[in-house]
Amino acid sequence: MSDSTAPVTAVTSGTVIAESATARGRRARLGLRGLQVLLALFYAIASALPKLIAHPSAAEGFEEMGWGSAGMYSIGVLELAGAVALLIPVLSSVAAVSLSALMVGAFITQITVFDGENAATPLILIVPLALIAWARRGHAVELLRLVRRRS
Repeated sequence: MSDSTAPVTAVTSGTVIAESATARGRRARLGLRGLQVLLALFYAIASALPKLIAHPSAAEGFEEMGWGSAGMYSIGVLELAGAVALLIPVLSSVAAVSLSALMVGAFITQITVFDGENAATPLILIVPLALIAWARRGHAVELLRLVRRRS
């Protein structure tokens, strides 16, 4: 390895830390946060909003399922709540798991009611949600500690 490509190290409290590893960790955290923001925007704007404003494209689907406007508004509120919770650090892991469960339901609905027309979409969304849930699992432990302390 040449001098120009050798990792730079820093000494902190007697411990040598490779800056390239800390920079990689920082980029990973920023990338994960960016993914959370992107998914939150998707769920809030592209998914929840049409349901909450009763856009004809959303209303038709829920009428075809037999859920009507009550089901449409309920799912819209759940998606909006999940989108907001993805942005709150202590709730991000739980939100990702909850939205994944919602996507499992959406997948089953797509298969059974709509003959699999858009069944791949919920499955595709589960992948980044699972990544967020796993990477932010420490926040779930912190949330549990907070809930136990209040009770």
